[in-house]
Amino acid sequence: MIYTLTLNPSVDYIVQLESFQLGELNRTINETKFPGGKGINVSRVLNQFAAKSKALGFVGGFTGTYVEQFLQNERIDTEFVQVEEDTRINIKLKTGQESEINAVGPQITEQNFTRLKEKIQRLDSEDLLVLAGSIPSTLPETTYEDLVKICQENGVKFVVDAEGELLKNVLPYGPFLIKPNHHELGELFETSISSAVEAIPYGKNLITMGAQNVIVSLADKGAVLINKNNSFMATVPMGKVKNSVGAGDSMVAGFLAVYEKTKNIEEAFRYSVASGSATAFSLGLCTKEKVEELLPEVHIKELF
Repeated sequence: MIYTLTLNPSVDYIVQLESFQLGELNRTINETKFPGGKGINVSRVLNQFAAKSKALGFVGGFTGTYVEQFLQNERIDTEFVQVEEDTRINIKLKTGQESEINAVGPQITEQNFTRLKEKIQRLDSEDLLVLAGSIPSTLPETTYEDLVKICQENGVKFVVDAEGELLKNVLPYGPFLIKPNHHELGELFETSISSAVEAIPYGKNLITMGAQNVIVSLADKGAVLINKNNSFMATVPMGKVKNSVGAGDSMVAGFLAVYEKTKNIEEAFRYSVASGSATAFSLGLCTKEKVEELLPEVHIKELF
């Protein structure tokens, strides 16, 4: 089973207006809402590929109930820890430009965190855990390290989609996959990266530091995948970018969905790139149909 972890999920409320006037009454022309959070996005895209997953994390209040029911209606299993305060609501304001108002989220107690760790303790070597996104301010900075230590002790494969120190600190525990973009990779090594050629040596450094597979996304310049034995470069399909939210999560999900079935790294990478592009070219997360439509445009080249 693939488990996804979202420590601070949200209800994302997307509001579209012709224009926004500060201090005046503004009326929407379109609005929608759906569960937000990187791990939740991974579960929803895995679901497109008929890859079963179970969503973990913290939810509370009427907004937490909405998140659970939405996922269950999509036939995604959930096993959240209930907290006292409401799951946060994030506002995405679209007026030609997009502005965001992200809430802090509920307080997570030590007891809540202990319950989550107990759930992670039950995973075994047949399972895989995806840890994605930021850590709530009420949890310790070592939260990811605490959780991946449990995974390492129990032989559980894990994926980390995070940045900065969060990512660097889990590398010694041997993540199966990490997926920094070129900006995040550059920040890790205090440099600027703008091409696949520049990304590869730093990706190899991450392998030396403990990662098993590294995917680096370079926006319209493609992506690279690096592991101990191979380096691959992929082109990305051409299209109009409508939405950057969830593209990286879709890359993780596309890779895992195919790798868990085929154990073919190259094919999993191809689906990963197509999935990220399909989400970028859509208003919401990708569909399997859109991914497969883009697959012929993804060309993989092995580098030496």
